[in-house]
Amino acid sequence: MASEKTKKLFADIVSVADIKINGNRPSDIKIHNDRFYQGLLRTGLLGAGESYMAGDWDCEAIDEMIYKLLKADLGHYAKENPLHMVHLLGAKIINYGRRSKAFQVGEHHYDTGNDLFKAMLDKRMVYSCGYWKNAKNLDEAQENKLDLICRKLGLQKGMRMLDIGGGWGGLAIFAAQRYGVSTVILTVSKEQKKLTEELAKGLPVEVRLQDYRDINEKFDRVVSVGMFEHVGTKNYRTYMKVVRRCLNDDGLSLLHTITGHESVDVANPWLSKYIFPNGCIPSIKQISEAAEGLFVIEDVHNFGADYDPTLMEWYKNFEAAWPELKKNYSETFYRMWRLYILSCAGSFRARTISLTQTVLSPKGVPGGYVAIR
Repeated sequence: MASEKTKKLFADIVSVADIKINGNRPSDIKIHNDRFYQGLLRTGLLGAGESYMAGDWDCEAIDEMIYKLLKADLGHYAKENPLHMVHLLGAKIINYGRRSKAFQVGEHHYDTGNDLFKAMLDKRMVYSCGYWKNAKNLDEAQENKLDLICRKLGLQKGMRMLDIGGGWGGLAIFAAQRYGVSTVILTVSKEQKKLTEELAKGLPVEVRLQDYRDINEKFDRVVSVGMFEHVGTKNYRTYMKVVRRCLNDDGLSLLHTITGHESVDVANPWLSKYIFPNGCIPSIKQISEAAEGLFVIEDVHNFGADYDPTLMEWYKNFEAAWPELKKNYSETFYRMWRLYILSCAGSFRARTISLTQTVLSPKGVPGGYVAIR
């Protein structure tokens, strides 16, 4: 049982963010079981997430609750837990992105079930931030993003592109249909490979179940959308070296990734355990350092605010499909997935994390690169 002192301390802390315990507003937290406090004290964010999955607490608007907590800058309270330092130390010693773990995120997350992702995502099954400029819905936002990438890369008919971590082939299929480009996709997910091959049938799209470090071929363009978060800090430089050896001297590369506003070595422990094993969000500084001496950074474009509406559309789709999906998934999974999507939406809304597209060239674009928006 949690002491009354512990309960009061927690209530006082969250009140700074205008959140009440057992209040009536959508962003208020309702505690059903004292195990919530025990988990929070033992393992911080990991314990809080696990106790939500167990049904120990609820919040109608998790996205708004997370937004309030982050805007009030309460994150430092989690870091005061000594176990956070143990986790941080582990990240400095262990290479979480090493080869032996390369396929773990594919098996754990992307192989969850194509039925889930078909229901949640847009018609092209693009599992990354949409570009909402002039878009009226999720389908338009994702097509905007795909076309933005193609224009930034200057794709032309007959080019050959490498897509590292190509998802369900959304970009490769779009590039083939609209720009006449052939693409080799690298994925670590068997389920993604299977479905992508079905969706891309008849198009110049090849899908390989292969770690990015094992490719050594030349391409006109190299792109990665939402994969760099899985690389791990110890492998950022390795990733850049692979891209450089695979890119023609007059080629371009685009890196689309979530970015943090400070350089870290470790991810949110709950997200790392239950959603994206071994991942970590890079900073622009870390990307720049990894590219140093290999590339000219031609353009950096931050549209992180667009991830909030993207995630909220995914959540709406997930909720609408749950009556059918629950035949194949547990209530614990429902709570886990709900916490994942809504907490991420709140984080982007608070602008504590961003979404960045970086354009790279091996030797600089003659006359200068013209930024596309």
